Amino acid sequence: MLKLVIGNKRYSSWSMRPWILMKEFRLPFEEVVIPLYREESKSALLAHSPAGKVPILRDGDTNVWDSLAIVEYLADLYPNLLIWPQDRETRAHARALACEMHSGFAALRSECPMNFGRSPRPASLTEAARADADRIGAAWRDALARYGGPFLFGRFGAADAMFAPVVQRFESYMVSVSDEAQHYMRTIKSLASWKEWSLSARREEWCLPQNERD
Repeated sequence: MLKLVIGNKRYSSWSMRPWILMKEFRLPFEEVVIPLYREESKSALLAHSPAGKVPILRDGDTNVWDSLAIVEYLADLYPNLLIWPQDRETRAHARALACEMHSGFAALRSECPMNFGRSPRPASLTEAARADADRIGAAWRDALARYGGPFLFGRFGAADAMFAPVVQRFESYMVSVSDEAQHYMRTIKSLASWKEWSLSARREEWCLPQNERD
């Protein structure tokens, strides 16, 4: 059976991406949670991956780290599931958005870290973070308009999984977005996998001190 090593569900946006993908595609896997930001966290992670970071997918002797690499491995492992769109041009668009999310939006990540324990309240964003949010909203609107929704490329897939943590960021920091983006956020939040992750995250006993949570 596949084994997915993740960090705290409250904080680990990178872990959420392959987890929600695997849940939505009903892939059986064993979940291993390693609390982050502890003295022993690094050594525990290094026991699973030379990178010492989450998430990590283990498939027998195969060890895959990095969220996007895991998505690609799963797409290769289960080609009939259409984790990426079947049409080549649509698939290229989906991969471009997923890669943009994977490598970009540093200001938004820094100013609005994922935290399922944070009560929704507005944040004062810098110009750079606001530009990141605007770009994400524009990318969502474009994909939804092109492919008809309710997910970015019609049906749930890898691109939606890659953007799932942004939905929580926008919600908990009350980032203003368009009506189309709000509808898309509600669609993601209606997923059974989202609800399961959110409930588990809020029930986690270990969390950062108050000043680090806010």
